[in-house]
Amino acid sequence: MFLACPIRNSALSITFARRITCTGMSKRSSSSMPITSNEPLPGISGVQSSNGVSKSETRVFVRRTVKKKAEGQGSGLDLELKDDFKHCCPNIEDFAFKRTKDSPGSRKSKPPLDTLLTRIEDSNPTRQKGVAEGGKPPVDWEKVLEGIREMRSSEVAPVDTMGCGRAGSTLPPKERRFAVLASSLLSSQTKDHVTHGAALRLQESGLLTADAMDKADESTIKSLIYPVGFYSTKAKNLKKIAKICLMKYGGDIPRSLEELLLLPGIGPKIAHLIMIMAWNDVQGICVDTHVHRICNRLGWVSGKGSKQKTSSPEETRVALELWLPKEEWVPINPLLVGFGQTICTPLRPKCGNCSVSHLCPSAFNEASSPSPKLKRSSSTK
Repeated sequence: MFLACPIRNSALSITFARRITCTGMSKRSSSSMPITSNEPLPGISGVQSSNGVSKSETRVFVRRTVKKKAEGQGSGLDLELKDDFKHCCPNIEDFAFKRTKDSPGSRKSKPPLDTLLTRIEDSNPTRQKGVAEGGKPPVDWEKVLEGIREMRSSEVAPVDTMGCGRAGSTLPPKERRFAVLASSLLSSQTKDHVTHGAALRLQESGLLTADAMDKADESTIKSLIYPVGFYSTKAKNLKKIAKICLMKYGGDIPRSLEELLLLPGIGPKIAHLIMIMAWNDVQGICVDTHVHRICNRLGWVSGKGSKQKTSSPEETRVALELWLPKEEWVPINPLLVGFGQTICTPLRPKCGNCSVSHLCPSAFNEASSPSPKLKRSSSTK
């Protein structure tokens, strides 16, 4: 509604109008008043028209201040304005529009970014290719596994001839188990050919038994296993493990996964590998850096409660064991390790040479090595 407030001044006839809603006014006084009217408002002097008829003149100002014409008139005008607006015109700040939850024009809060990304991924069929979710087998995993087997059969990888399971193969069973433990410990963050060379030097020196390892000097062990990764720490751990095996197991190695994990320098990956290679006891999948990387590239594993990649080999092992059949738990390690050493390498994977790249959601997403044909063509140029 519009409320017109007159200024009672003989020299100036002005009416201020604001569109307001006065809560304190009665129903009778809250009726709208016209801005311009032919009838004079009380207290406002009329203005003579050309035909002599007196008409009231109404000027409407919106959010403007009245300029004083003269200093003498200004003080009286201000007083009259204050008196007239005191009871009928509230401040303009009182009419600031504030949205509420129930306001018809109020916007609904946007969904979080994670929800939007999930909707996009769910609606995109190419993102669902090969992704395992909630312990369910990923799409076409058997085709991928069979394709990797065919590629592995045509090329020999270092793990096929120099793996930890071949350490101490000519020794008696108890000494062989200790040799497998020592070789598995040395293999952590070390290439297979380096681990194989260190294990051979220890065997040639007669130190691949718990008794001989316990009696040897740490400096001698250190020089024999160099240049494996963290050779100083591994030499200390080998000495400690040899003593534990002599005192608690009669020169043999622990028989359970829990006891193996108590040995210094032995983590889940090495413990599962020892249980398989030394005791022929499958209690889990041996997941190293190659298996961890390839399973994430294929979309076979994801973090708990998310579609993101797993962050560690142990997390990959847990996710992989949810759906992979148990008869595949042992062969999956050498299969993927050799595949990671020859084709699906950490840097510049050879996606052009991979027969299952069309089933891999990560194919050609990383900087791939050029195929042999491209190399030959570029060299001829």
